[in-house]
Amino acid sequence: ANGYYFSRWAKCIHSSRDLSDMVFVDNYVFNKDVFIQFNSTVGKYVGYTELGVHNAQLFNNNPGQLQGESAQIESFCKHNAENRQTAIADKT
Repeated sequence: ANGYYFSRWAKCIHSSRDLSDMVFVDNYVFNKDVFIQFNSTVGKYVGYTELGVHNAQLFNNNPGQLQGESAQIESFCKHNAENRQTAIADKT
């Protein structure tokens, strides 16, 4: 493909069955390199390039955006993890 490659991927990480250690990570990727990341453990965006640092400052100054990302633990991560655990338990 010609041009540039931009993607965004999010993941949920946990190791306990009660999901108490759930972490939400949201990565912004440009040309296969993460340039900015939100990590729910850190609670803010971190930039890894000049553009990422600039955007992280803008995003971190927007309380609504930070609250929206933090809310993903409940609405996205825990919801999907509970559904998967139920599906696995039903098959065993």
